[in-house]
Amino acid sequence: MRALIKASDAPGLTLTEIEAPRPGPNDVVIDVVATSICGTDLHIFDWDSWARRTIPIGMAVGHEFAGVIAEVGSEVTGLAVGDRVSAEGHITCGHCRNCRAGRRHYCRNAQGIGVNRAGAFADQVAVPAVNVFPLPDDVDDQIGAILDPLGNATHTALSFDLVGEDVLITGAGPIGLMATAIARHVGARYIVVTDVNDFRLALAEKMGADRAVHVRESPLETVEHELGMVEAFDVGLEMSGAPSALSDILRTINHGANIALLGIPSGPFEIDWNQVIFKGLTLKGVYGRRMFETWYKMTSMLHSGLDIRPVITHHFPADQFEEAFEAVRGGRAGKVILDWQ
Repeated sequence: MRALIKASDAPGLTLTEIEAPRPGPNDVVIDVVATSICGTDLHIFDWDSWARRTIPIGMAVGHEFAGVIAEVGSEVTGLAVGDRVSAEGHITCGHCRNCRAGRRHYCRNAQGIGVNRAGAFADQVAVPAVNVFPLPDDVDDQIGAILDPLGNATHTALSFDLVGEDVLITGAGPIGLMATAIARHVGARYIVVTDVNDFRLALAEKMGADRAVHVRESPLETVEHELGMVEAFDVGLEMSGAPSALSDILRTINHGANIALLGIPSGPFEIDWNQVIFKGLTLKGVYGRRMFETWYKMTSMLHSGLDIRPVITHHFPADQFEEAFEAVRGGRAGKVILDWQ
């Protein structure tokens, strides 16, 4: 079968033929229909220091996908050949304290599809049946391929009550954009999104932002005044990993407010802890999705009218993967889909 693999200790990926997977007794093999490129995949393509110490040479990569079950293991129940599915990308151990307590998203031994084990940028991928999520008929393959990052956005945005609240989202990457749509869908009052990328700020307005702010051009305090906000922001969602973005949140957020942190910084940085302490702020780190409560939440929101389709801006056949990665790297893209069939 075809697969995009890390073929050598160097930047780039290679589309080549590898052996098709076979299911273990508790696994399913899925015919991949559509995949989506994640920032993690770009790190792997560019072969940065994290990728060099993490990704096995010769392994297929990719973890955001939708497809159709082609084969089921001998012990699998509740799933059948022909089912349309996506899958949770974190494979948890099942025996640590958090797994046994039902907090699988906190598993300290988790492995990632396309990171620690063979991934979904391929004609087929094998995953544990417990990780499979059946796709409802009204969720098409393109949306199914981005449920993984939508789960990140859902987990982050729903960390705190947003109903009637004023929300600041720093970072208009795909997950920040989807969090914008979620905040609008669940009843936030004002939603302000910041970035330095005009293309993505324009997308933020399509996703429901009241203001999309280029932070090098417009102070947030001016935006608060223009919106008639008597007090400061109630909830901050940090999606960029930029130290300056968290500083903006801490400066403009209300006393007693809540901040969820999903963006991954490139290294350690200083925080004005006086803002955190004297404002009585709550900071929550977010990683991945709650398995599988987040999946149910986001699917239910899609059923009830959540529209994330504007975040999908590009489609490429799988054999045009280099152009697809260049679209992501260029910054004038939301989610980029690779079509495998």
